[in-house]
Amino acid sequence: MTRSRRFAVPLLALATGVAIALAAGCSSHAEPSAGMPPPPEVSVATVLTKPVHAWDDFTGRVAAVETVDLRPRVSGYVQRVAYREGQEVHKGELLFVIDQRPYRAALDRALADLERARSGARLAQSQDARAQQLIEAKAISREEFDARRAASAQGDASVRGAEAAVASAKLDLQFTEVRSPIEGRAGRALVTAGNLAQADQTLLTTVVSQDPMYVYFESDEQSFLRYAELARKGERDGTRNPVRVGLANESGYPHAGTVDFVDNQADPNTGTVRARAVIPNPDRMLTPGLFARVQLQGSGRFTAMLVDDKAVLTDQDRKYVYVLGPHNVAQRKDIVTGRLIDGLRVVESGLAPRDRVIVHGVQKVFFPGMPVTPKTIAMGAPPPAAQVASAN
Repeated sequence: MTRSRRFAVPLLALATGVAIALAAGCSSHAEPSAGMPPPPEVSVATVLTKPVHAWDDFTGRVAAVETVDLRPRVSGYVQRVAYREGQEVHKGELLFVIDQRPYRAALDRALADLERARSGARLAQSQDARAQQLIEAKAISREEFDARRAASAQGDASVRGAEAAVASAKLDLQFTEVRSPIEGRAGRALVTAGNLAQADQTLLTTVVSQDPMYVYFESDEQSFLRYAELARKGERDGTRNPVRVGLANESGYPHAGTVDFVDNQADPNTGTVRARAVIPNPDRMLTPGLFARVQLQGSGRFTAMLVDDKAVLTDQDRKYVYVLGPHNVAQRKDIVTGRLIDGLRVVESGLAPRDRVIVHGVQKVFFPGMPVTPKTIAMGAPPPAAQVASAN
């Protein structure tokens, strides 16, 4: 009995040690598996297929439809500036007043001359009427009759001349009030009260119309010839083509309009053809002289595959995207890209219409075949709030 107990104790200790070693080994293999991070969360969107128009990009300048350099039609000293500089004015609104006193005096003098002419004309007409009676009675000579008839005609002519002088004097007096010939925005007053303004010479201010506005831009020869060919095939109108305009501080092209003019010749020095778009400007954002980004509809309608431009990656000279493969792994696909349309990139080849492209979170994909956790969104939609928070 004593001998069997002597062998049982070491066997029990050995078994306990083996069990502890096995447990420690299993624990050492389980710890790395428990510490691995989960697959990164990404947003995926199905390739968008729809009819689109291609847009060509140009640069241009905003210009007013109407620009008036305001000059006085009579000379004189400026008596008053009657408008607020830089403000919009209505057609016919008073802007400047030139000293009216000399022109009122000239009008009074012309009115006096008219009254004198009318008085002389009435006397000549009366003498002519009496001469008519006397010549019938043979009481005066034919020579005297002709003289009185001529005096009557001369009196009528004097009246007409005096009336014209009165009308001219009234116009001069009216022209002392310089009014805006158009609806628009007036610039600063270049001549202030007390300064001499010369008729048809002194620039008082400039008025520019506000709505609509023109945008002038230059088209290169290749684009111009392509547009002409499309128009010849009936795939494009000659004019009134849609344009979109964006200013330097604006994202996208929020101002829509149409082409209303294309020049009849190309500039041989630059190889370009000037075109003009007319853009509604109800909010007065467009100001003459501003730089403008212009997009002109460049082709007829065609069906294109589109992806979010943020999903397109570059590997040297190749473009590629990651698509969602079987078992939620990222697969690389090389693509050929086209132009950008409304923030989406045209894919000319490399994708299938049903491919699901990784759009947001693509920076978390380090290699093809990497597992991911997909969240489905619409193509072109912003990332989910959770992804924005994790990115920040």
